[in-house]
Amino acid sequence: MLQIGPYTLASNVVLAPMAGISDKPFRLLCRQFGAALTATEMVSVTLQLQHPEKNRWRSAHHDEAAPRVVQIAGADPATMAEAARLNVAHGAQIIDINMGCPAKKILKQAAGSALLRDAALVERILRAVVAAVAVPVTLKIRTGWSPEQRNGSAIACLAQDCGIAALAVHGRTRADLFNGAAEYDTIAAIKAAVRIPVFANGDITTPEAAKAVLAHTQADGVMIGRGARGKPWIFRDITHYLRHGCHAPPLPLSHIATLVHEHVRAIHAFYGVDLGLGFARKHVAWYLEHYPGAREFRSQFNALDSAAAQLEAIAAFFARLHDSLPRPLEHAAA
Repeated sequence: MLQIGPYTLASNVVLAPMAGISDKPFRLLCRQFGAALTATEMVSVTLQLQHPEKNRWRSAHHDEAAPRVVQIAGADPATMAEAARLNVAHGAQIIDINMGCPAKKILKQAAGSALLRDAALVERILRAVVAAVAVPVTLKIRTGWSPEQRNGSAIACLAQDCGIAALAVHGRTRADLFNGAAEYDTIAAIKAAVRIPVFANGDITTPEAAKAVLAHTQADGVMIGRGARGKPWIFRDITHYLRHGCHAPPLPLSHIATLVHEHVRAIHAFYGVDLGLGFARKHVAWYLEHYPGAREFRSQFNALDSAAAQLEAIAAFFARLHDSLPRPLEHAAA
């Protein structure tokens, strides 16, 4: 079994931290379907320390199953260390450091994947955070800054020397953003270079892809990002396939309908209705995108201005779908 510090993971399939997606309601769903580890959305350490209310939702993790992981991002070693201590004091059991985000607003702070250009600063940050807390510290990186500067293996070895407990690697450089296909040769080289657990990340959207990536990279586990949007049961599907070599039974359409309804209710409760309506719109779009009539429904759904109206619309959509689909498609959502 996979071990991160004192924590033994139930499987080797984990959720990637995703800004605007992996909030508490979504993390709880992914855990319910077998994600062995779920981290908060990336928390800007500057905002958290100066304006804690702006990161209240992102860093919320009370009542979640252990180990509770908070991901932090920043470029100043002392500030990162202070943020790590703050989050541990508030219940974080693992601190994850983001050195993989390619977003421009993060790069402007010289944080995220921008740090991959400065190994000396990477070392100072890692040593400062590891020394600041008594919990495991993990790291998420990309394969490098650009295809010409794939220094992922060097950064991984440095991370291991600094006391990082586990590493997640997205199979693209910062220059790639999310374009093209992820490449796994660099992840394989990183895994061969270090002894700490390595999670492969990038374009893993099916059980077959998870198995192929593990075989190619020899990584200890897989980290699922965009493949979980609108499909939190992907963790169940991948874990079952890796363990048994066959697909898990598909979820009935009625189960999907209940899941979407309860997820939207949880979003409303977590954010409040005003903000919750907006967060619900994007999650519902991901859930329904492969169903007939989804595009027309989305335009109507996005105009709704009350929690009750959203929930009623979801129920009506699935009722119509159930009545219109041929019986073999009852399980098509899986």
